[in-house]
Amino acid sequence: MTDIHHYVDLLYRVYFYMILIYVLMSWLPAVRESFVGEFLGRLVEPYLRPFRRLIPPLGGVVDISPIVALLALQFVVQGLHAVIDFFNR
Repeated sequence: MTDIHHYVDLLYRVYFYMILIYVLMSWLPAVRESFVGEFLGRLVEPYLRPFRRLIPPLGGVVDISPIVALLALQFVVQGLHAVIDFFNR
């Protein structure tokens, strides 16, 4: 594995956990309104917003768009790995 693979994986893991923490913070509105919550919102919401527009909440309550967004992010990372491997031949 090249150094680029490691950087891509590191960025993926960091952003994955940022999304996960942001979603879990939605259960505690006071935490989401804190400095950390607003900071994470500025970094994560632009990525989640298109998925929320496409996927309505189930029953008007359960939002599965972050799950789909994380799966899409994983596919992008796998695609980046494939492109990096192609050019490293």
